[in-house]
Amino acid sequence: MPKATYKGVVLAQSKNTERVEGNHYFPPEAINRDHFQPSDHHTVFPWKGTASYYHIVVGDEVVKNGAWYYPEPKAAAANIKNHVAFYSMVKVEN
Repeated sequence: MPKATYKGVVLAQSKNTERVEGNHYFPPEAINRDHFQPSDHHTVFPWKGTASYYHIVVGDEVVKNGAWYYPEPKAAAANIKNHVAFYSMVKVEN
């Protein structure tokens, strides 16, 4: 089952991830909300839409904009709506 960890802390775990462009997108109910803070950062991807970001918080460490999701994806990316993906500092294993 795919699991996302940072410094040994489980951030998300689910057997129902979506794979897009090599990234596991975890369903919103699979993330441990204790380790996420909303960010005001956004980026736009042509076929997916506008991504919103979370800061990842583990202990006293904050990884700014370390996770992203699409609250209102374009139709081609509807399967990842609100699913969370991570940058490479987060270890994702099957």
